[in-house]
Amino acid sequence: MIGRPYYFTYEVLERDDGEGKSRLRIVSTAELSRENLDDSERTPPESRDETLPAENGYQFDVPEPDDFVMRNNRLTLDDTSKQTLSMEEIEELKKMDTGSGKELIAKIVAAHSGIDEKTAFSFAKYIKRKHQKYLKRFTVLPLDVTMLTNIMLEKEPSRTMEMRVESLGLITSWANVRHGTETDPDSDGHRVGGGRWLVVDDTGGLLIAAMAEKMAILYPTSSEQDGQNHDRIHDGEQQPVQNGDDGETKNVQKAENQHPKQHIVAQSATYNTLTVIHPNTQPNLSLLRYFDYSVEDPDDKHPLYTHLKTLTWLQFLDPEADALYHEPAIIPDSELSKMKSGKKGNYYKKRRRWQRIKSVVEETRAGGFDGCVLASYMKAPGVLKHLVPLVRGGGQIVVYSPTVEPLTELVDLYSRERKSAFVRMMHQQHGKEATDDGFDEDDFPLNPTLLLNPMLQTTRAKHWQVLPGRTHPVMTSRGGAEGYVFSATRVNPASGKVEARGKFRKKRRATPSEQDVSKKIKAVDSSESEM
Repeated sequence: MIGRPYYFTYEVLERDDGEGKSRLRIVSTAELSRENLDDSERTPPESRDETLPAENGYQFDVPEPDDFVMRNNRLTLDDTSKQTLSMEEIEELKKMDTGSGKELIAKIVAAHSGIDEKTAFSFAKYIKRKHQKYLKRFTVLPLDVTMLTNIMLEKEPSRTMEMRVESLGLITSWANVRHGTETDPDSDGHRVGGGRWLVVDDTGGLLIAAMAEKMAILYPTSSEQDGQNHDRIHDGEQQPVQNGDDGETKNVQKAENQHPKQHIVAQSATYNTLTVIHPNTQPNLSLLRYFDYSVEDPDDKHPLYTHLKTLTWLQFLDPEADALYHEPAIIPDSELSKMKSGKKGNYYKKRRRWQRIKSVVEETRAGGFDGCVLASYMKAPGVLKHLVPLVRGGGQIVVYSPTVEPLTELVDLYSRERKSAFVRMMHQQHGKEATDDGFDEDDFPLNPTLLLNPMLQTTRAKHWQVLPGRTHPVMTSRGGAEGYVFSATRVNPASGKVEARGKFRKKRRATPSEQDVSKKIKAVDSSESEM
């Protein structure tokens, strides 16, 4: 399969005598379409005396339209006793089967005593289940974020906070995650094409992968892959060459000074960036390895090498308390020339790490992000208190939670009523602005004037069985958490007192005659009211 395109369907063939491996056969698209068409046109057999051809597997005669009788499953009792073959006999048939599973399926269908009671719809579902269980076929598909989300939801849902594909789509849409190129900044100093997003990810890197996919920085391009293969051959591995004197093969490694490799500064991109804040020494982004990227040993040819930035909460809140933030001691060039290559390499490595951490911390604390996405088990109010001020006006704040209770608290903290009470309280405190930090944290843990239009949403796509006259959801779908998304827009509160003014027009004074008329009208109205 190596070197072949994706989406090919393979059939496992049995081993011949003396073969140590099974052989594969590519199933053509015409064959798959013909089998699907045959499955949709098959109906349960009317008799049990039909023969089963070994070449094409099971084949049932389709009755003529005039002889076709509409069945229903009103009196059908689905019982395991209707299958006359035992599990031991089925296992023996599986060992004796020399094909791809068609003969085994045909024998199982023929041994079912209630197959003629099934409707066309239930019979098609029955055949489909046997295909999935016994047919020795598989299709090679490329791994993308959607497939990885479904796999993790079935395998380890708690590892990804039970996040579904629908929730990922809702998060990236409300966060306005998009792909952009480096362009000139606008009048406010922000780039129009590329954006910068602040992320707190406790899903093992699934949220980062979904955002990076929409930003077109998740998969290496073809040119980057070619360059990676070229560097692997000429810089890292040993390459056999032909000796012109005696024709012998030697393994030689080209010297580094003959082909100098240009150093790429990690986390150096200025647009289309994802800044991840994590509590540990290294961020937990293990799921990114499925997309050929490792945080522990990153590949400088991958787009995430420069576009994914990481820093700890300690470096973000109190960088001076982190030892890695402080500049290492500078060693003069005279001493460096006397040092061994290993110690000299460690010195330059520490210098590069300090420069990277310092630039990321200063850039993050300066703010100006286009959005903030939070999917974490930490309490959202405490996290948003530090992250919301870093988002520029008009940016989006999105928070995901498997349950609804943490997000209902956020909606209340940013509600209209709490915002009005906060503004009144700030005006009462000697006319302070609403952006000051001198408010009561017990009543207002967060500044409600920083976010506008808080919303709480949920979405979950249900699977449905559709048949003319009968539509109902699949009752065997997976349960678990629904998944809820909080979204709001970052705004800059107006400073000072806000007053509404219109165009002033001086009111015309009434003439003496008009005043007499108005007095008479009032007198008449008062007399009528007394009567």
